[in-house]
Amino acid sequence: MSDSSLSRVLGSNLSRRSVLKRAAAVSAAAPMAGLLLQGGMRPVGAQEAIDSIDFEAIKLRTDLKGQKISVILGADGPAAPWEEKLVAKFAELTGIETKLVRGPESATERLAQYQQLLGAQATDVDAMMIDVIWPGILASHAIDLKGAMDQNGAYFERIVANNTVNGILVGIPWYTDAGLLYWRQDLVDKYKLSAPTTWAELEAAAKTIQEGERATNKDFQGFVWQGAAYEGLTCDALEWQVSNGGGTIVEPDGAVSINNPQAIAAFERAKGWIGSISPAGVTTYKEEDARGVWQAGNAAFMRNWPYAWALAQADDSVIKDKVGVGLLPKGDGENAQNAATLGGWQMMASKYSKSPDAAVEFCRFLTSVEVQKAHAIDWSRLPTIVELYDDAAVLEAQPFFGSLKDVFLGGAVARPSTVSADLYNDVSTAYFTAINEILTGQAPAADRVAALATELEGIMAEV
Repeated sequence: MSDSSLSRVLGSNLSRRSVLKRAAAVSAAAPMAGLLLQGGMRPVGAQEAIDSIDFEAIKLRTDLKGQKISVILGADGPAAPWEEKLVAKFAELTGIETKLVRGPESATERLAQYQQLLGAQATDVDAMMIDVIWPGILASHAIDLKGAMDQNGAYFERIVANNTVNGILVGIPWYTDAGLLYWRQDLVDKYKLSAPTTWAELEAAAKTIQEGERATNKDFQGFVWQGAAYEGLTCDALEWQVSNGGGTIVEPDGAVSINNPQAIAAFERAKGWIGSISPAGVTTYKEEDARGVWQAGNAAFMRNWPYAWALAQADDSVIKDKVGVGLLPKGDGENAQNAATLGGWQMMASKYSKSPDAAVEFCRFLTSVEVQKAHAIDWSRLPTIVELYDDAAVLEAQPFFGSLKDVFLGGAVARPSTVSADLYNDVSTAYFTAINEILTGQAPAADRVAALATELEGIMAEV
């Protein structure tokens, strides 16, 4: 595939149903909101941010001078100048001629185009950013990056495990995401409450605050979240399920574990929120629907991704400096635990690259401690390297990062995308469809979960 062909593929609107069918729901991943919505970031110039990085500490190879690579990063957005300067610096320091190609803004289109390029064994795309739920889909096209990752430091083990397929590290974690609980700290204080640690505590606190605030604001809600039938509901419902000791939909060994009393109880609890502490319309909400209600000052609690923190703290936000953030609550079932669905982006090197060493070195560079530190300070990106959550400069710029270390060390839960490989779309669609039907009262939870288990077993038999 020529360079012009690469540009055509990345700029096209694909209509290949065989590709898009498996890309559609997979790529409508909720963490994509964090990639596209960057409104609360620090106003730092690209060159200023790049100049703050200690490039010498990365110890880049200089024996690859003259090699050429093309790398696919984010869409053309606010972070584009920063990425361009960073790529130019890599080329300057290594002598590797590096071309930056912009991927499409839509994650659905991005995965479909990756599959087309890699399926054609294109030699002119060398490295690319991939979603946390794509390693199982793209593993057969990837160079094993474990050796490169080991040079950078200690990454969160759960993200590394998610990115490892049949012993091959498909992508080095670049920046991450996880579901979080947000609350109005001013209202928690007003009603003499504490941040909830269990779902029962959240229900009680949400009800108390909602009843009090509706005296002056009839639109006020206790708790908003993502209930529409899409990938975001897979993320929310997985958190409810795991937090109540209900398993992880499909276990790492491929066993379908969804049909159990703790999972059913978790879904029934969530259904009970609707029309009580959550609006009836929450079954149509996506990330921005929930954030819109929350940031307008009309909700006590919200489940969302880390991107919402920066936006809540923007100068024009009516809830600026009134927000608390922390771990999502846990349930009361056996083996109940805090759980946060894992999101984020990784760097992958194509095994079809004509310059594989250069492609691997770029992936190592972009995911290094030093680059991730600048990414966190200047762009509010959550690092994937453990030590950065204790870094004084990072915490000065992003104080709430300090509360997230425990999320990624113990509470982060991966969707079953690695074990289900290129059938994850089918798994997720079946799951969020069933959960939405439970929430909207179309089917009793126990009956719908039993049917879902049978459907998932049929899908997994084809993996």
